[in-house]
Amino acid sequence: MLNGKTILVTGGTGSFGKRFVAEVLKRYEPKKVIVFSRDELKQYEMAQHFTDKRMRFFIGDVRDRERLIKAMDGVDVCIHAAALKHVPIAEYNPMECIKTNIHGAQNVIDACLLNDVSCVIALSTDKAANPINLYGATKLASDKLFIAANNIRGSKKTRFSVVRYGNVVGSRGSVVPFFKRLVREGASEIPITDERMTRFWITLDQGVEFVLKNLERMHGGEIFIPKIPSMRITDLAEALAPNLPRKIIGIRPGEKLHEVMVPKDDSHLSVEFKDFFIIKPTIQFQTFVDYHETRIGEKGEAVELGFEYNSLENTQWLTREELITMSEGN
Repeated sequence: MLNGKTILVTGGTGSFGKRFVAEVLKRYEPKKVIVFSRDELKQYEMAQHFTDKRMRFFIGDVRDRERLIKAMDGVDVCIHAAALKHVPIAEYNPMECIKTNIHGAQNVIDACLLNDVSCVIALSTDKAANPINLYGATKLASDKLFIAANNIRGSKKTRFSVVRYGNVVGSRGSVVPFFKRLVREGASEIPITDERMTRFWITLDQGVEFVLKNLERMHGGEIFIPKIPSMRITDLAEALAPNLPRKIIGIRPGEKLHEVMVPKDDSHLSVEFKDFFIIKPTIQFQTFVDYHETRIGEKGEAVELGFEYNSLENTQWLTREELITMSEGN
């Protein structure tokens, strides 16, 4: 699928980007892999590890449309992973989050269309479903932009889809490495926001695999959502710090008790497959697409009206042992 292709990853020095690049170089024979990001130190450090001659490193910000247009020249596949993702920081710096997550998304779309990029997948988050915080709201806006881009491509071959999933074990800012660090440093207690809180969990490897598979599946216009397990924050604390007492500190700005990935209001658009869901576009494209079957022949069924996929009512739950296994190496 990616053999002989040029792939660009925005935000490529992040947790997902590094794992995605490593997997692509291991499994395929790409022509080039371009890392597009704004932090020169992270690019320098990544270049020390990824010495493959097919690697390219472009300094740039998704806020800079002209730089993106130049970087996309000759690109076949774009994975858009760049974003401001920290929920409380976004609450305190709303315009900066909007500039990167919304304006940056439109710049990526423009650059891909102008360069006739074949496939574009934008990474989203469970926080974009029924958002209550600014980060989630900006990612919902970004999702809408990428889906609607399929309607403005005209004669171009570019297809745009979105991948939405939950918390990534071991990613920067995740509670898992935070709890691990507290244990290593000999903390006397573990801070818990709310004992009722639940979250969806996925590993970096699972996230990368889901994105790669969706490059094969995508018609363009879908939001792909994997079926992944939930875990209570109290069980997570017990797994990672079994001997430390908990201190309830209250929900942080913009946080939910439970996360949603398929909202009830989107149930009439949602299709269930064996291991994932698709949310169909809310708008009608010029060319009809049957989203009940993927491009690789997988068939799905419409969910019942009123269905919701959330972290509290999930049918899959992580055990403490499974969480420890997932967190090893992340």
